Amino acid sequence: MESATRIRRLGIVNVFIVDEDDGLTVVDTAIRGSHKSILRHAALASKPIERILLTHAHDDHVGALDALAAAVPDAQVVATSRDARLMAGDLSLDEDEPQTKLRGGLSGTETVPTRLVGDGEHVGSLRVIATPGHTPGHIALLDERDGTLYCGDVFSTLGGMATTAQVNPLFPLPAMATWHRPTVIESAKKLVELAPERLAPGHGRVVERPVPDMRTMIAKAEKKLAGK
Repeated sequence: MESATRIRRLGIVNVFIVDEDDGLTVVDTAIRGSHKSILRHAALASKPIERILLTHAHDDHVGALDALAAAVPDAQVVATSRDARLMAGDLSLDEDEPQTKLRGGLSGTETVPTRLVGDGEHVGSLRVIATPGHTPGHIALLDERDGTLYCGDVFSTLGGMATTAQVNPLFPLPAMATWHRPTVIESAKKLVELAPERLAPGHGRVVERPVPDMRTMIAKAEKKLAGK
């Protein structure tokens, strides 16, 4: 992951700073107050923050968005249209979505995304992968230069790798915040087929050559969901 830096907040939540030719892309903003660490890194890199790219709308991923966007007002703020609704405080579900209660912190933001993206679009070097389930509009991001997959909360590696469709007793919070577990499993399958070189999750360490473990965790989650 030579083109990115991981910033850890409270030891449990990640921000990734992706280096691009024209500046920096911030993937998620973590909890409130994290903008200070992000801005320090940008200053050390001597590059501008060009984009703030959000995998989903949970508070531990957008918590510092308002402060960061205020500090870098020219930066593009990028999200899906679906999770932009959550950020704006609209917690309603569409008729064609599973009518399962939304979970996790969804306090919303004052900041409104300036660019809305969907599956297959590119944000700098990052290809957007639609991965609903943890939230309705969740996305993952594949850096096509080096095969790094920023998976948001489809997988977590804190306390060991797991999908967020199954509670990991060593770090249960991501699964507890998941909206619809069967959809997470389908999204996880979509990601494993990309054969990423490394997995960079919202929570936990970056894992090199993650595909075998990803497949194992998907199988475990399917078995658990089936009650076996």
